[in-house]
Amino acid sequence: MIAISDAFLRGQLEERRQALDAVIGQGAESAELVRLLEQVDTALGRMDKGTFGLCATCHDSIEKDRLIADPLLCFCLDHLSNEQQRALEEDLELASRIQRGLLPSQNLRFPGWKVHYHYQPAGPVSGDYCDLIQPVNGGGKLFFFLGDVSGKGVAASMLMSHLHAMFRSLTTVGMPLEQMMELANRVFCESTTAGQYATLVCGRAGRTGELEICNAGHPASLLLRKGEVTQIESTGLPLGMFSTGSYPVTRTTLEPGDTLFLYTDGLSEARDRSGAEFGVARVSQFVSERHALAPEALTAACLENLKHHAAGAARTDDLTIMVLRRGA
Repeated sequence: MIAISDAFLRGQLEERRQALDAVIGQGAESAELVRLLEQVDTALGRMDKGTFGLCATCHDSIEKDRLIADPLLCFCLDHLSNEQQRALEEDLELASRIQRGLLPSQNLRFPGWKVHYHYQPAGPVSGDYCDLIQPVNGGGKLFFFLGDVSGKGVAASMLMSHLHAMFRSLTTVGMPLEQMMELANRVFCESTTAGQYATLVCGRAGRTGELEICNAGHPASLLLRKGEVTQIESTGLPLGMFSTGSYPVTRTTLEPGDTLFLYTDGLSEARDRSGAEFGVARVSQFVSERHALAPEALTAACLENLKHHAAGAARTDDLTIMVLRRGA
């Protein structure tokens, strides 16, 4: 647990203590409130002694994402009771259902475009961010987002939800893409702890093929034109690293049949049993040879090729693919 995370968690605990003190001070004292206050004081005491974040049974570190979600935890997963394990499983299943509910409609059709995505968490919840936002009035452009939050598990999924809510709000303002990314970076940086960041591809597609795309530290997007591949590289740092930064936008126009292929590193960094990565070069060659396929067919073919590469090796990262194809 890095020091800044301890400072963040201490702040969370102190805020909870103040809230409990205020409620109890107003005469709402109960056995449950007193118990919670004692738990908070005990956690603060463990921080003072340097034992915070250590399992009371085995003295190994408690999982970081669980501590961020609940700084009162005293036991690692290996030492939860059966009842506690069942409660955790129910919480994770609920979190998974909530996260799936945030995903956009599948096989979306927008005038001039057809879009398909594949979203595959490595565990119950995912740190990958995937969204498609159509204009409310029916006359604007289609926003698309594909990102990857640092870390894994519950903590990463919480940040993913934060990105989802933030961009759902920002896209209604009508500002240029560069300004929206700069503002999103500042808000994300100010509302997360040090070491938490997100790589992101953010773009906007128009009805006649015009495309704006901004890459904040994410793997290169692949633009497929009649079998030729153009990589749209990162033009800015990941969101959350520094509160100020510029995010230049790449602008181009896609002709009917052209395709934009986006992915998270769960694809490019997937490994086989020997440890060899799938690799960006392999992704580029594979999709270029199948540029004429419809979005869902291209995605399915890529997943099948990835499965063949992995040859049964365990998957350790979330995987998301998004394909946008210009229609006639």
